Amino acid sequence: MEIGTPTRKSLVLESFGLAITYLFLTALFFWLCVYFSESETIRIGQKGIVSHSGSVDAVSGFLSFSTMSAAVWNLRRNKMVYNVIVCFLISAFVATVDYFTTMEIYRLFFTENSYEFSFAANLGELFTCWAVFFGWSCVFLTLLYNFDIRDRERRLAAVREEALSAQMRALRYQVNPHFLFNTLNSIAGLIEEGCATRAERMVLSLSTFLRTTLTLEPFHDVRLSEELTIQEEYLAIEHERFSDRMTFHIDMPNDVRHALVPSLILQPLIENAIKHGVGSMAGRVNISLSARREADRLRVIVENDMPTETVSPNRAGAGVGLKNVAERLRAQFQDDGRFSAGPAAPGVFRAALEMPWRT
Repeated sequence: MEIGTPTRKSLVLESFGLAITYLFLTALFFWLCVYFSESETIRIGQKGIVSHSGSVDAVSGFLSFSTMSAAVWNLRRNKMVYNVIVCFLISAFVATVDYFTTMEIYRLFFTENSYEFSFAANLGELFTCWAVFFGWSCVFLTLLYNFDIRDRERRLAAVREEALSAQMRALRYQVNPHFLFNTLNSIAGLIEEGCATRAERMVLSLSTFLRTTLTLEPFHDVRLSEELTIQEEYLAIEHERFSDRMTFHIDMPNDVRHALVPSLILQPLIENAIKHGVGSMAGRVNISLSARREADRLRVIVENDMPTETVSPNRAGAGVGLKNVAERLRAQFQDDGRFSAGPAAPGVFRAALEMPWRT
């Protein structure tokens, strides 16, 4: 499974945008301080610097911020407290080098300005420069932590999805061998009875059904109409054996047929109805499938006739197939998926499932 993670390119773009914002706000703050300064000497001297500061600060700022970004990038795997302390020290060093390098450039190339370039006179501006670099390093470090957190969340979500997908595949494939054994027994019974043509049709129907079901992905939902088409293949298989003892009725409005359901969610219910209804009664058994939209939920019911004697615990919804349906609903919809199975009336067994309405 491919996991989307933040790239170094996207990180550089975001950090570059933050650096530009920092430089702009710093330059604006510096210009306002000069413009509104009460000292005429400072205003005259620093206006001379401001007139040339754009190109100088652009070069020095680019080099300094690049150095800071590279240093902070290597800290991203360490603890936050340690990183803040290191950022403090790195900021002080880089800010000092950047500031005095810039001042030296001004002293060498802009000698017409009367501004004082001594350490004592510029201590406040040096502190401002350090504060800007320390603030930038903290913002950049926070950005790195944000990327790491998002990366871990993506990977954790991908791992959970893969685990859930594997679980649902296992639940679905538990049903297929059970159905396959029943079908092979039915084919063997037809061959034993001398019904070669019916057995051949049953084998072809089995081939079509298995080809369709085994290629479905457990996380790919299908339209309810498509799910019914798949189940018709299954019913065609069972009808070859129980043609004189089984009737099937579908009550489903057209708008409900467009609803999305998990693939093969109905197959265990219909298989259960045939196995414990048709397979355990001597007379004709009616199986009905109905679906309704109730507000923002979809409700699907499968009912079948059954013997009127006391229902065993396994028959009352505790079989492997019905348990798999409940597990699949819980895995995909959590508390929004519900499943129930048991006697609905004397001689009638009902399996009902509910899920959010989706189209």
